[in-house]
Amino acid sequence: MRVRRLDHVLLAMPPGREADAREFYQDILGIPEAQKPAELAERGGCWFEDGELKVHLGVEKNFAPARKAHPAFIVDDLAGLSSVLTAAGYAIAHDKPLEGYDRIFVDDPFGNRIELMEIKPS
Repeated sequence: MRVRRLDHVLLAMPPGREADAREFYQDILGIPEAQKPAELAERGGCWFEDGELKVHLGVEKNFAPARKAHPAFIVDDLAGLSSVLTAAGYAIAHDKPLEGYDRIFVDDPFGNRIELMEIKPS
């Protein structure tokens, strides 16, 4: 017995902010929204999925953003995405270099830390 793969990442969000989630995850990051199963839809939140990339946002009543724990997404054109994020009012943060990657950090609309990584050409 062993773990085979990651099915999805679940991040928390405050109630009633689904439009903000759609703007960030779908419109800026380009991950299409997926329909939640009917039995879960009443809870609020949003799911964003593109093939094996699955980011689910669930409503948490006493929400507190994840500041250290975070997903790291591999992206194409990190410089272009950084420009789009900055133009949309999101602050970009840098950390120590990581061999083989260019990377930045950005907070989603709720303050959850998100790492965006582009693989450096060999």
